[in-house]
Amino acid sequence: MNENKQNNPDIKQVSDGTDKKIHRDVLKWIIIGLAAFVILILIFGVGMFVGGMKAKFSYRWAESYHKNFAGPRGGFFGDWRMPLPPPGDFIEGHGTFGEIIQINDFDFVIKGKGDLEKIIVIKENTILEKGRTTIKKDDLKVGDQVVVIGSPNEQGQIEAKLIRIFNGEDIKNPPSFPRLPFFR
Repeated sequence: MNENKQNNPDIKQVSDGTDKKIHRDVLKWIIIGLAAFVILILIFGVGMFVGGMKAKFSYRWAESYHKNFAGPRGGFFGDWRMPLPPPGDFIEGHGTFGEIIQINDFDFVIKGKGDLEKIIVIKENTILEKGRTTIKKDDLKVGDQVVVIGSPNEQGQIEAKLIRIFNGEDIKNPPSFPRLPFFR
């Protein structure tokens, strides 16, 4: 029977065609596997890059936190033997507080800490609040006490994101929070 298979040319051709097809299928799956592996490595590399950028930003932000948000110049542990930070060692971040001394069309001037005047720019997306209510720019008056949070621009002005107006009543009578019956 082995002789018949070896001597029969039809059987040999079928077996050779099947071997080529099997080799093509294996080669195709190897190429697909390698392509998937390369794509997986690229996705992992992009994830590592993005994670590294986030970590770098977070590290630099934490390192400069005391400079940006009213911390002492020497850092939080700059001179740890001093009982209190020296007067005037706190800096203002991206905002200010003080009294409105002049109101213009798209900005106003605040007289703040140390009689320093700052120009506050009001944009369309600026939120203005008095207490818990939202107000319009026309409701601002000279003499109002305000807190401004925003970001500086190239002209040294503060582009306001949030402006909150305070009056003496807000400080003297803070809002009371409802108490639960079992905390009485």
